[in-house]
Amino acid sequence: MREPIAYLEANRLTLLRNGEQYFPALVEAIDAATEEIFIEVYIFADDETGSLIADALARAAARGVSTHLLIDGFGSHDFAPRFREALGRAGVEVLVFRPTVWPRALLRLHTGLRRMHRKLVSIDGRIAFAGGINVIDDYEVDAPREPRYDYAVRIEGPLASRVRAETARMWWRVAWATIGRRWPGFRALLRRASRRPDPAASAGRGTQRAALVVRDTLRHRYDIERAYMELIHSAREEVVIANAYFFPSRRFMRALVHAARRGVRVVLLLQGRVEYMLQHYASRALYGPLLHDGIRIHEYHRALLHAKVAVFDRRVACVGSSNIDPFSLFFAREANVFVDDAGFAGELHASLAEAIDRGSHPVPRRRWQRLAFLLKLRIWASYSIARVLIAFFGLGRRL
Repeated sequence: MREPIAYLEANRLTLLRNGEQYFPALVEAIDAATEEIFIEVYIFADDETGSLIADALARAAARGVSTHLLIDGFGSHDFAPRFREALGRAGVEVLVFRPTVWPRALLRLHTGLRRMHRKLVSIDGRIAFAGGINVIDDYEVDAPREPRYDYAVRIEGPLASRVRAETARMWWRVAWATIGRRWPGFRALLRRASRRPDPAASAGRGTQRAALVVRDTLRHRYDIERAYMELIHSAREEVVIANAYFFPSRRFMRALVHAARRGVRVVLLLQGRVEYMLQHYASRALYGPLLHDGIRIHEYHRALLHAKVAVFDRRVACVGSSNIDPFSLFFAREANVFVDDAGFAGELHASLAEAIDRGSHPVPRRRWQRLAFLLKLRIWASYSIARVLIAFFGLGRRL
């Protein structure tokens, strides 16, 4: 089996918590761009944050920076016409990954689930961003005092060139599928988009080892899952995972259980608020076996949990877009950064510990065993429906 984690040396990484740290850093990088920008995002909302990023992109394009924005056709199906008009007027090139056309999407639901869920940014091939944060306001309507809980990472060094190659490759593919076959000017666009940044510009900026692990539908279908599995299997002391949508495969579940049985402290920080009813209750059917083997589960209630991060033995950290569920691991295009650095992992671990202490409630094993009958019925009904849907889409053997 191919090694899924190919670390690159000499990077400098900055952990960014929530949009309040991410968006100012992103705007600063966009405003400093001189050559090119690639942005991939699942949701680009028509709100204050959307306006902030759209304005920054328009400024960049207006001063001659080759600016590319790729949005998902489902996550950003309501992309604001005012953004499209303003960006087009400034010279920003906007493409949509798999535009959603109703009701045709209902008839092609299997392929419609194959979304572009990544959140990647490349600036001049020298600075990059990755993580789970969409272009959307940090605060939910029903939680105006607490920001949506999420992470991103700012990247300098050789890994920034790797992100640039990945974002440019995705742009070319979508551009070809969208306009390449019918637009004579596509070859000129391709030549401009494929300009390589100077490798020396992104070399030797730091001391941290890091890797970009992507999931696609061809050569890298299981790379993110394999990277998680490798790190869980090799863990000796502790595994801490914070994930918004947790519905892992049986193999992933077994890996967590086996780690706990060999004495590894396994802690899960999961969604406490009900966002998607079926997923919320179906995932809770997994609590019993996990709690039985000593895995600690905490539910985050302070705000909406959107993070997709993990720390292994306080040495290796993961920050990305991939949930631990069938949608992310077997359908969507995802991108996670794995960092082999004790300092970075320690910072993320401390942040997660704070969230667990101040924003979550533990799920005691005994209380879980004494759930009300109607709640148990709702959980198992949701789980059964979810399993049927998974089998229908051909994932039964994987799950």
